Amino acid sequence: MFRSLDALVDAARRKGPVRIAVAAGHDPDVIEALKQAREMGLADGIFVGNSDKIRALAKSAWSDIPPDRIVHEPDDAAAARRAIALVREGEARLLMKGKIGTATLIRAVLDREAGLRGSRLLSQVIVFQVPGEYRLRIMTDAAINIAPSLEQKADICRNAIDVAHAIGIDKPNVALLCALEFVNPDMPATVDAAGLTLMNRRGQIIGGYLEGPIALDVPLSKFAAERKGIDSPLVENTDVFIAPDIEAANILYRSILYFAKGESGGIVVGAKVPLILLSRAETAETKIRSIAIGILAAAG
Repeated sequence: MFRSLDALVDAARRKGPVRIAVAAGHDPDVIEALKQAREMGLADGIFVGNSDKIRALAKSAWSDIPPDRIVHEPDDAAAARRAIALVREGEARLLMKGKIGTATLIRAVLDREAGLRGSRLLSQVIVFQVPGEYRLRIMTDAAINIAPSLEQKADICRNAIDVAHAIGIDKPNVALLCALEFVNPDMPATVDAAGLTLMNRRGQIIGGYLEGPIALDVPLSKFAAERKGIDSPLVENTDVFIAPDIEAANILYRSILYFAKGESGGIVVGAKVPLILLSRAETAETKIRSIAIGILAAAG
């Protein structure tokens, strides 16, 4: 199991450079991130988008993109299809979002004929660490699924468990977060959490240990668990946090970054290859880590 995001990046580098297709590659932040990735021996890119803008942005970033790594397609939706085709044809291993709307790219990915639709729901998986802790943790889903159903939450759990395995956590402990530890019919998230726990016990969700409903303090604090009378293998030993909906997940994610001064990287899984879909507010370092997570997930 990797103890830090830096160790994770080093492991991905040892896999050798991986080629990434960028949809709407005329994005300065993505060009800068892939410049760094190329210099590190982590990855290089094929940029599908407005070729004039790509060349100009590359020049500004002091990056030399070879002509055969630029595909001219100024229309965003068409650029997404061309980038996906590069992945389908084996010219690239991963797909990355450039200056294109997430919804536009996801529609192209989910196209039944020409996309990268897999057998599961798409969901975002974030790997993070916070200062003072020498371990990596996972949370999901802060970006894709707004109010997932029980069936969708099952796939969100499976996707997170797969990423946990890819970063060396053989049997992750998974917390199904809610506001309390009891099933309350007036709080549907608690009912879903209990259902997911039962699915895990009966072999419908495998590869990890699920428990819920459970509030956030119990997985993080032995003191809180003892005061609440909860004896669980998750106490101070949780690997994956499953939020009940996108709002809770997004607030938790931003709290990790801004209150706890945490660092992270993330990918979208459930398609035939990992997708690197990041906010414009994410740093180049976060993009590098996300590429590394994508490489390890693809290898896994």
